[in-house]
Amino acid sequence: MKPAMTLPRIACLASALLLAACATPEPVAPKKPAAPTLAQVMSDADAAARAGQYERAMTLLKGGGTSYPADKAPWLQMAQMKFDRGQYGDAIGHALEALERDPDDKVANSIVAVSGLRLSGKALTDLSRQNNLNGSLRSEAQDLAKLLRVSIGEEVLVPPAKRPPAAGKRATGAGAPAAASKGAPAASGTADPFSGLK
Repeated sequence: MKPAMTLPRIACLASALLLAACATPEPVAPKKPAAPTLAQVMSDADAAARAGQYERAMTLLKGGGTSYPADKAPWLQMAQMKFDRGQYGDAIGHALEALERDPDDKVANSIVAVSGLRLSGKALTDLSRQNNLNGSLRSEAQDLAKLLRVSIGEEVLVPPAKRPPAAGKRATGAGAPAAASKGAPAASGTADPFSGLK
């Protein structure tokens, strides 16, 4: 009779072990690290930029812009970095993103304005070099020059270079060179794209 009683005990023990194995909790998955704060992102991006790791800094800032979509700081920093590198089109795009979050931001507005002027100045120089500034494009450029003169409070956008008086001519006043007439055309060969707009 003893062998018959052992068999049920073994079956019970096997069942108990099987249940114990099933009841073992699964290992807990490691927690994801907490997302960095915006201040940390900005600090890391600044450190990367100072170390010359431009692409890493831009990647960090783009991640910050995604993680903190309502904050202008990452976009403004990207705009400033693009502006400093002379990438004015990209600088304008990032500054406009900052302005969507804060329309009154003076730095973003300045980046848009100055970047736009630098792009326009380059385009006007290229057109002048090709002798292709005429018609409605010329009148639009003249209107823009007028607006700029009013905005900065100057009658002449690019002051003419001061030249010493020609030999044999006496200067007027106390040694001051004679002023060129206000409406005189600029000397040929100048690189001033605004010379025709004064």
